[in-house]
Order: sequence, then structure tokens, then C-alpha cells
Amino acid sequence: MAPYTITYFAVRGRCGATRIMLSDQGQEWKEIVVSFEDWMKGDLKKTCVFGQLPKFEDGDLALFQSNAILRHLGRKHGAYGKNDKEAAQIDMFADGVEDLRLKYMKLIYQEYETGKEAYIKDLPNHLCRFEAVLAKNKSGFLVGDSVSFADYSLFEVMLNHLVLSPTCLDSFPALKSFVEKFSARPKIKAFLDSDDYKKLPINGNGKQ
Repeated sequence: MAPYTITYFAVRGRCGATRIMLSDQGQEWKEIVVSFEDWMKGDLKKTCVFGQLPKFEDGDLALFQSNAILRHLGRKHGAYGKNDKEAAQIDMFADGVEDLRLKYMKLIYQEYETGKEAYIKDLPNHLCRFEAVLAKNKSGFLVGDSVSFADYSLFEVMLNHLVLSPTCLDSFPALKSFVEKFSARPKIKAFLDSDDYKKLPINGNGKQ
């Protein structure tokens, strides 16, 4: 039996980074796919702490909130820095990625038709922050010299933005190299090439 179980909709959505991280860490997991019709019935929703999916199960531990799931996996699989200082920095960058993710989700679900052009125009003002960090660290990771859950989160958000705007990283060589190197990591590459990944839309409303 797979050690982990993900309960979520048939989208990449809020589980994209988790699945990429599990793949890179060589972990197996079971997927319980929930249809929007079943979700709207409300029975499953009542069992979710915050009334939201994804749900992530590790034995008898059930977690909700996608960033809490990533942090849990970071602690379990040595992807949370080498000491408290690195862990604090990883938390900081993970929160920075979350800020960008929320802006992206607002565009996708609320302002796609009216705000796409302005969003792409403003995007360099956000990407430059991560560019500066990666250019300074030179290890290919956000913090230290090893992968963290924040790296997986940033990588996944960048994949989504490259679909939205394929040239968005052209002026950010360190960030572009980061995405290329993560895409080439053997277990990540195998997952991204798999039907399990390709068949899922990025977002629940079909916009990307």
C-alpha cells in the first residue's frame, strides 16, 4: 500500500507542487479523485477541517492546507534546510511563492478576460525577487545547497506561468536555469512526461 493518499479534484491546482515533490523524493502515493458533482453534495466537505481540498493522509495523520502538506513532507524527507536558520529562510521564500500563487489564482478565477495583459506586464516585478535570490545563492536552490519544499513550490508556479506567458523568464537567467534544472531532474522529468500528469488541467475552470 502506498504510504500517502491524496484526495483532490482531477486538476493539478493546489496539489501540483506536492505531487512533484513526492515524485522527486521517490515516494509513492494513492489518489482519490473527487468530482465537482460529489463535492457539491457537501458530505466530504463537512469532514474537511477548513471545508477545502486537498486532503493528504500519512498513516493516521490527515492534513489540509497545501503549504502545511509541503512543510510536513519537507520535515519527513530532509527538504527543510540543515538548521533553524535555513528553515526560517525556506519558510520566508515559501510565503513569497504563495503570494505569487495567490495573484495567479486571482487572475485565473476572477480576472482572466480583463486582467491578463496587465498581469503579464507586471510579472517581472515579482519574478525579479526570485531572480536576485537565485543569482546570489548560485547553488541552484533558494536556500543552502540542497532542495527544499520551497524550491518545489517555486518550480511548479513557474511551470504554470510559462504556460500563461511562454517568454516570461527570458529576462531572468537564474530563474530560467532553475526551471530547466528542475525539469531535468530524472524523477521529476519522468513525472512531467507521464500521462498521470499530462491528463490533468492546471486549473479547475480550464483557464491557463
